[in-house]
Amino acid sequence: METNFFKSILALQVAGDWTINIAKETADRLIVSVLFYNNCIGDDARKKVPTILLKGTPQELDDGFFQAIELPIKETAQLFANMEQFLKQKERAKINSQMEKDNSSKADRDKSDKQKQYEQAMKKVDELEADGKYREAWIKVPQAELYPEHAETIRNRRMGLSKQFAPDLFNEPKIQEPC
Repeated sequence: METNFFKSILALQVAGDWTINIAKETADRLIVSVLFYNNCIGDDARKKVPTILLKGTPQELDDGFFQAIELPIKETAQLFANMEQFLKQKERAKINSQMEKDNSSKADRDKSDKQKQYEQAMKKVDELEADGKYREAWIKVPQAELYPEHAETIRNRRMGLSKQFAPDLFNEPKIQEPC
């Protein structure tokens, strides 16, 4: 007895596993159930693929078995391939989305830290100015290049502090003594 059963299965060129059950319905009729599945796919929808049921005499099944299962098996294999591809793309999108969230979160933190540094520097300038230490306050004013969004405020602050400097080199105003 020579058959081409396994060669015919291999000729379908589909990736997956097979479960084939054969049961006797009557003395001369058989029931064949074929389940094609792929456990490598992470989607639970793969478990909902129905079994193919064929009924017939041994001669009818010999003649029409592969013609009856070829199209459903190929469509199922294509469905499994699409599911796997979808799951991989979904995972990539999830990773990319997480990276974007991390990057934007980091940028927000950096901006927030930079804003805090600016506010601390300006608070120190206010304290020094209140104490009458205008030169020290002028030195503590942050550079406009580091805080471009506050550049105008920084320039105005420096100019205001410069006007408060004493007119001589030794930081003391000249006192004119009466002659």
